[in-house]
Amino acid sequence: MVRFDFISTPLPGLTLVQRKPIVDERGFLARFWCADEFSVVGWTRPIAQINHTLTRRRGAVRGMHFQHPPHAEIKLVSCLRGEIFDVAIDLRKGSPTFLNWHGAALSAANQRSLLIPEGFAHGFQALTDDCELLYLHSAPYTPAAEGALNPTDPRLAIAWPLAIGELSDRDRNHSMLGGNYEGIAQ
Repeated sequence: MVRFDFISTPLPGLTLVQRKPIVDERGFLARFWCADEFSVVGWTRPIAQINHTLTRRRGAVRGMHFQHPPHAEIKLVSCLRGEIFDVAIDLRKGSPTFLNWHGAALSAANQRSLLIPEGFAHGFQALTDDCELLYLHSAPYTPAAEGALNPTDPRLAIAWPLAIGELSDRDRNHSMLGGNYEGIAQ
């Protein structure tokens, strides 16, 4: 029995994942991961790292983070408590959707995740207080391979649903894209 619906987005490779829980009077059981099922949407590597985050305040933004090859990673981002606006930006050099972004509401209630392929930056805005996220990564975090974009960069023009209430100094200080930014070679 298939436990996920994989929904294409306007950015090739970026996939919205709808979990299909089994519900009864006790609550629910939802499969979170299945290597066989996720292989059809391109995740064929083992899970190398799992991260759990808490964002305390509504309006806070985290992102836009990525890792350069050969440490590029696939991410599966899920919201376990609260609701977020999750955003991915296509950074793949030569992609027809280069620098386009796509956002989706993820929440504990809607049982959705965002599958983010290599070559994308990722970030989110908390739409409620006390948002908890779970990230599955295909590669471990490698500080020397870290990259980031400024989430307020006018060239990206991300339409955050709320005024940005909090942004770390680190994320605020990422430089803006220049006109000569060519993206990440795949």
